[in-house]
Amino acid sequence: MTGYPNYPDGVVFEDFKANPESYAQYAGADIVRIPMAPRGKGSVRLAWNYLTFTLSASTLGLLRLRGRKFDRIFVYEPSPITVGLPAIVMKWVKKAPLTFWVLDLWPETLRAVGMVKSERVLRLVGHLVSFIYRRCDVILAQSRSFISNIRRYCHASQRVEFFPSWAENVFGKEKIELAPELAPYAGRFKILFAGNIGEAQDFPAILDAAEQLKTCTNIQWIFVGDGRMASWVADEITRRGLQRTVTMLGRFPLERMPSFYAGADALLVTLKRNEVFAMTIPGKVQSYLAAGRPLLGMLDGEGAAVIDDAKAGLTCFSGASARLAALARQLADTSLAERQAMGAAGQACYREQFERNALMDRIEQILADAGSQT
Repeated sequence: MTGYPNYPDGVVFEDFKANPESYAQYAGADIVRIPMAPRGKGSVRLAWNYLTFTLSASTLGLLRLRGRKFDRIFVYEPSPITVGLPAIVMKWVKKAPLTFWVLDLWPETLRAVGMVKSERVLRLVGHLVSFIYRRCDVILAQSRSFISNIRRYCHASQRVEFFPSWAENVFGKEKIELAPELAPYAGRFKILFAGNIGEAQDFPAILDAAEQLKTCTNIQWIFVGDGRMASWVADEITRRGLQRTVTMLGRFPLERMPSFYAGADALLVTLKRNEVFAMTIPGKVQSYLAAGRPLLGMLDGEGAAVIDDAKAGLTCFSGASARLAALARQLADTSLAERQAMGAAGQACYREQFERNALMDRIEQILADAGSQT
């Protein structure tokens, strides 16, 4: 069950509106879509989006699932936490155990990105989180660091386990055609950032690093993706005079991303300095590792530890733009053989810890165990 596709632009996709029936199945699974307000722009519209999905899924969604029996309920929660509320309704009605996969910590993330500044409101969100967690049969944490935070809101006896993200099967293939969009930068050391261009990724610090290297025309920073800060980043590139060394290519389908990764010399992952972000393994880390390219990281905590422990690239602390610039230069001066060794080490780490098929086997066992405990 999900809503109408409207992320990240904030409006329902035209392809979906023209032919919603073609989006009613995925890999043999039925997709039940319920109406909700699109995200739009701004925090008020975003909150309305969250609320309308919760109400619609808990009422109309339940009607659309009437007569269907379910063995398990599984919730994917990158954000918001409120996706757990209709799942609890489903649990009560369908009498099925509920497994909740936490990929974003609330209310801590709301504070971290500045979305909510009122401590009173944050405390209320904390009570909501506790209400949801305590009605789950199993809670999965996307990083080990999440577990202690999650336990603050749980019953002491609740089952909380580490369960990381994986890269989709399109990544890590041996033969990949290079993205033609990268052809104009042939001969340069290409540092590629792929994904959401938002507040958490600390683009001011990334651009500070790029500005410090603006005279190094052999180093090209390339941003692939979109997000709430995309227009600001584009304006800053112009204001800082970085047009020669920093490029924004826009958003592309997931299926195209391996061709960009394969054409890059280094893959950039960043997060702002914050206690919550330090507990997070950014989702792109797994796909970067699978791609077999060295990683360049400006982040703290568990995400940096994955890269460092695997010897899959170079990292510095969050917000350390001068150090990021120095590492970019260092990686550009590193021999191809050394960079290939980093990429190979990253792929080995991926196969050992984040390989998709192994994690699918594990989640099947977790779901089976959840049913046996109820």
